[in-house]
Amino acid sequence: MRIKIIALTLLTGSSIASIANAADGTINFTGTILSAACTVTPATGTQTVPLNSVTTSSLSTAGVTSSPTKFDIVLTSCPSTVSTATVKFDGPTDSDNSSILKLTTEPGVATGVGIALYEKDASTQIPIGTSSTSSTLSTTSDTTFTFYAKYMATKAVTSGPANGSTDFTINYN
Repeated sequence: MRIKIIALTLLTGSSIASIANAADGTINFTGTILSAACTVTPATGTQTVPLNSVTTSSLSTAGVTSSPTKFDIVLTSCPSTVSTATVKFDGPTDSDNSSILKLTTEPGVATGVGIALYEKDASTQIPIGTSSTSSTLSTTSDTTFTFYAKYMATKAVTSGPANGSTDFTINYN
């Protein structure tokens, strides 16, 4: 009797294990390996964008922004194997608004404010960690991606240095 119980237990356990390992679906990965990509012009690959000085009273409540400051990222020598691209900005995000850049930590840094990035229309925000709208690439001339930066209040703003930094990645479509 004891041997029958052990055999039945082993049989039941092995059938449950096979159910747990059953396949539920398939994920296929696709992509392209490029032999070359566009070149970011040296002047726009690493740049400093001076934002306008603003008063704490002009950023009176969360969501209020300063006037926009334009900056460009210029691509050159784009191969014919790629036709469009997006730009994705990455960096530390503000603790009160994860869609904007956190200010660089330094003595006396302003609080209650971060830096928001926008598309070329200066009104469509690009949340940090997401891609811009796609732009067509030129194989015969430079391709310019135009963006804007604005200070954005997240709560009551205090004065001080208000600097930030972002990395960017060009994603080819």
